[in-house]
Amino acid sequence: MPTPDDILNATERVLRRFGPEKTNVVDVARALDVSHGALYRHFSSKEALFDAVTRRWLREVERPLAAIRSKEGAADERLYRWLDTLIRTKREARHDDPEMFATYYQLAQEAEGIVDQHVEVLVGQLTDILEDGRAQGVFYVSDAEAAARAVFQATSRFHHPARSDTWDEPAIDDQFEAIWQIVRTGLTTEG
Repeated sequence: MPTPDDILNATERVLRRFGPEKTNVVDVARALDVSHGALYRHFSSKEALFDAVTRRWLREVERPLAAIRSKEGAADERLYRWLDTLIRTKREARHDDPEMFATYYQLAQEAEGIVDQHVEVLVGQLTDILEDGRAQGVFYVSDAEAAARAVFQATSRFHHPARSDTWDEPAIDDQFEAIWQIVRTGLTTEG
């Protein structure tokens, strides 16, 4: 009997081969050499299965960011490292496996609630860093959550998959550095 992880791994393989439009539960069951009923013991529908694949992918994005949030150290340095890691993670995923990146993006677009939860996790991580910075006397923000949402939005060009067509532009890193300087100045200016 396959475990949920076995099923998700097989689903990823089948998605790679057929794409989201042509993948169905029967294809995944065939890849595992089980009946499709075995999959329904863990996932109630194709949508539930695809949502689980999407959720797992987004958690992999969140994991290294959570580690940065939890580390000790200067909040401004952690904030920069957090943003840089998010950007690099997305770029590397697109560069290393463009077909799966496109597949995950398509699945994510169809799973808005899961993406909303993911964004809330990321904003929560940013909020924690900004609150640490406020406690350290590094950041001057009255509402850390609102500031975190603003930082996330201000940098979205560099990490939102919808903008991935711009990630190969020669000046993209310089553009991020310019936005970072504006964000950092805004957060560290007493006022």
